[in-house]
Amino acid sequence: PPSEIDILLVTHAHIDHKGMIPALYNQGFKGNIYATAATCDLFNIMLRDSAHIQEFEAEWKNRKNKRAGKERFEPAYTMDDVEGILKYFNKVGYGEEIRLCDGITASYTDVGHLLGSASIKLTITENGVTKVLVFSGDIGNINQPILKDPEYTTDSDYVVMESTYGD
Repeated sequence: PPSEIDILLVTHAHIDHKGMIPALYNQGFKGNIYATAATCDLFNIMLRDSAHIQEFEAEWKNRKNKRAGKERFEPAYTMDDVEGILKYFNKVGYGEEIRLCDGITASYTDVGHLLGSASIKLTITENGVTKVLVFSGDIGNINQPILKDPEYTTDSDYVVMESTYGD
């Protein structure tokens, strides 16, 4: 259940990576969300826009449903959900180590995919054994205007890699 989730770590602001976070809030999530400052700023804009579109479309659909005797349509989330979830965002700097809980830290590395995009490195220590897990997120291309070239993490015990493009 969303109410049992303590922490969300977000790689970037594209809708396919964060689009349902306000719905989690609506369903009881009240944990911390960590993302780079630019990602948090983009969330603020993009989630409000998404909620506005969903509310507008729900209103239109409900007018049609009412005339047709159909059930009421509810959007995945509303502007109130967006307003509620935004207070749980924590801005993280690239390379900054964040203590998530005893034995677990996270740090973000710029991957050049989108303004604020990052891979996330988790360092996990349990019973005196330390392991490093990296989630790549989406990785950008080199030599792009405005965005820095991707930085790479070279030390990891495990890698979970985004593979949308398969290469």
